[in-house]
Amino acid sequence: MRVITFDIETQSTSAVRGRVDPAEMELTVVAIHDSETNEYSSYFKEELPKLWPIMERADMLIGYNSNTFDIPILNRYYPGDLSKIRSLDLLVEIHEVLGRRIRLQLVAEATLGRGKSGNGLKAIDWWAEGKFDDVKKYCIEDVRITRDLYDFALKHGKLKYKDLNEMRDIKIDTHDWNIKKGDAPAMTHTLGL
Repeated sequence: MRVITFDIETQSTSAVRGRVDPAEMELTVVAIHDSETNEYSSYFKEELPKLWPIMERADMLIGYNSNTFDIPILNRYYPGDLSKIRSLDLLVEIHEVLGRRIRLQLVAEATLGRGKSGNGLKAIDWWAEGKFDDVKKYCIEDVRITRDLYDFALKHGKLKYKDLNEMRDIKIDTHDWNIKKGDAPAMTHTLGL
């Protein structure tokens, strides 16, 4: 089963104004981990045509807050509909158990013993300052964290988070995560026939 773990970074004036509106956000970079090659890579907006065939061959996309943020933003650049590919949003899985959202930073620190290397607002600043490689590295590190959380949940059936300095478990049902559904990837909008 080919799994693509991914994250995006954006630039936006809405984030600076204190609210986040995906419709106002401009994509800057996408980072992925491809389970088929076990490699991490990144793509600037102008390189997206190289990314689409990889995404189209995926049996599942994995992200954190990806169903309501990353995928809708990527869909503005993609000629088809990425929401047709099976996705696993770890934040959705957490929300289903806890009834609330938990920041990636808190889950990563508690589960993996390490946090994120920055935050999305800092990545916006780096982009504005022309520090494009810093944005790529930050995005790849978020993908690495998301992938490690996915692997941890598969192995242990749970994730962890900090709640008022107390570590708590989040029991996650992973029984069908690695089961391939269907015979073929969901679409081929950019692959040659």
